[in-house]
Amino acid sequence: MITEIEDYFAKGCGRCDRFATPDCSVKAWGEGLATLRRICRDAGLVEVVKWGHPTYMHANRNIAIIGAFRGDFRLSFFEAALLSDPKGVMERQGPNTAHADCLRFTDSAASAAMEPVIRSLLAEAMDHAAAGRRAPKALGALDLPDELVEALDADPDLAEAFHALTPGRQKSWALQVSATCVPATRRARIEKARPRILAGKGAHDR
Repeated sequence: MITEIEDYFAKGCGRCDRFATPDCSVKAWGEGLATLRRICRDAGLVEVVKWGHPTYMHANRNIAIIGAFRGDFRLSFFEAALLSDPKGVMERQGPNTAHADCLRFTDSAASAAMEPVIRSLLAEAMDHAAAGRRAPKALGALDLPDELVEALDADPDLAEAFHALTPGRQKSWALQVSATCVPATRRARIEKARPRILAGKGAHDR
């Protein structure tokens, strides 16, 4: 995965074999991605690279992350359940996603057309972050380590596969990741687990 922000916009995230090729999804949506980047930076967000993607922070909290896919590009929000979304423009990234958490675009010019709405959502998210507010957990929800929550928010394919697992398999991964308190080790375990989660397996399945 890339670690320098400019590499993302020039070559992609580095998470697949289409990296730095004309077939990379970032190439297909370059104009729209650049617009999202500008809007996020103009809002005063801190731009970093996490999970190979441009991630935008405020008050030491993740606010939003940019992603490019074959069929669309997205701005996904962390703590999306806190957002009011008065225009009703946010979508769920998958059938098992608990809350509408992203803006999905299929036209590179669409992000510019939606700039006022994006700015409003970012401002609201920044206000929640500055106030230290967190989205309430759903009743009976599995208590996931923060690093796993962040990984699921940043990776729609992983999130969909994880939420499709049985509760027992979900718990097995939560326990395995939580077995260490070192954030870097937790992230490494999640990265290693990704292919198995996508295959529908729990931590103890063969």
